[in-house]
Amino acid sequence: MMSFDFSARAGAQGRSDENLGEAPAFGVLQARMGHERPGKRSRLARFAARFVVPGAQGVAGLLLFAAASLFPGQAAAAPRLTLQSGGISRSAVVVEHERLKLRRRPLVIVLHPKAAGPRGHRHSRFEEIAESSKPVFLYPEALGAEWPVAAGPDADRDVKFLRDLVDHFVGEGVADPRKIYLIGESSGGVFAFRAVCSGVGRPIAALATLGAAMPADLASCAPPPLAFIAIDHVGDPRTPIQGGVARTGDLAFNALPADATLSIFARSASCGAKREERPLTERDARGAPRVHGAILSYSGCKMAVELVQLERSGGGPAPGHMLGRSGEGGGAPAPEFGVSHKVWEFLKRSGA
Repeated sequence: MMSFDFSARAGAQGRSDENLGEAPAFGVLQARMGHERPGKRSRLARFAARFVVPGAQGVAGLLLFAAASLFPGQAAAAPRLTLQSGGISRSAVVVEHERLKLRRRPLVIVLHPKAAGPRGHRHSRFEEIAESSKPVFLYPEALGAEWPVAAGPDADRDVKFLRDLVDHFVGEGVADPRKIYLIGESSGGVFAFRAVCSGVGRPIAALATLGAAMPADLASCAPPPLAFIAIDHVGDPRTPIQGGVARTGDLAFNALPADATLSIFARSASCGAKREERPLTERDARGAPRVHGAILSYSGCKMAVELVQLERSGGGPAPGHMLGRSGEGGGAPAPEFGVSHKVWEFLKRSGA
């Protein structure tokens, strides 16, 4: 049988990581759920029960959860899932609202940049924005805090990790295999391109990359049909729109031009030959423009394919910090462009 460890730290949605406390023991958690009707298991117990399965039925290896208590009206807690993938212990933060009905739901996988980490990336506000649709949010943890951007054993290892995670949540009846979504920022976005081109065992319904260029060695990639949005900063030397040498943290690689990347996904979505460009301007409450940029897309697509090119006009999400504390969360000044809202609106249009 798989075991549980409730001594690790776990964060509640909407709380900063600095305020995280030690999770009480499982028996204490059950006792605190005394408001529930006799004969009913606590919400945490029901959550845990979905993952307590014989080892032969689950993903190979040990499964651990660190969970905070769920009080009435409180946001969902964020347990940590740990599993064996390729002989290595790997972890992910899981955010799942209580399921009112036993039904499969969208699985949204968020790949963090090096600076944020999975818990820091929860400040992206995706959970708050998407609360009504109740998806499952999964924040996998990269080994060494950064996702691999180059082809090779490390990338193959991490693609397998994503496959194992997807297989687990689909196999447990939690995730809808038709609604797997992938979001990646910086190195997480670069690795997301590799994961989509390699495949994660189930079709990806939509991919969103933020401040991430597609590696040039993926130029012949023929991804399955999926919705795609990329949000990039014009003039960011680390992610050059025109292609060439790109950087994420300490890693460098040769990148495709942004419009060439858009063309790859346009072909997979059976888009027409006509490319469209429309201006992007968001205004504040006084009507003053806050962002100037452009949205590139193609006509006649079976699913949406967009490239958002941001031009900074003071303040707002800095290159490399589109999500998290430097952008829309953690009490930072409001950004020019609502990146989290834009991404979530796109995923919603794609069925999330």
